[in-house]
Amino acid sequence: MIHVIADIRTAPGARPRVLQAFAAITPLVRAEAGCLGYTATLDADTNLPRQTRDDTSILMVERWESLEHLKAHLEAPHMLAYREQVAADVVDVSLRVLTEA
Repeated sequence: MIHVIADIRTAPGARPRVLQAFAAITPLVRAEAGCLGYTATLDADTNLPRQTRDDTSILMVERWESLEHLKAHLEAPHMLAYREQVAADVVDVSLRVLTEA
C-alpha cells in the first residue's frame, strides 16, 4: 500500500472552485481499482504553535493498493479532464508518495 499527499496550491480566491471540481470527481476516483482512500483536506484552525497554514492550499490525502494503481489514476480520463478544468485556478502541485516505515 502507498500513501499520497498532493499539495495543490490555488490562485487567490480560486480554492472554492477547485474544491467544487474535486467534489465532482471524488466518487469516480473512489470507484477506481486500487483506491483505498481519497479525501480533500484543508488546514484546521487549531492555534497549535508548530502548525503551518495556507489558505490557498488543498491537501489531497490518498491511499492506493500499489504504485501501478496510482499511475493508472493519474491517467484516468476524469483526472485528465479535471486538470484541464482547473488549470487556470491551480498555481502549483507537489506530490509526496509514501510507504509505511
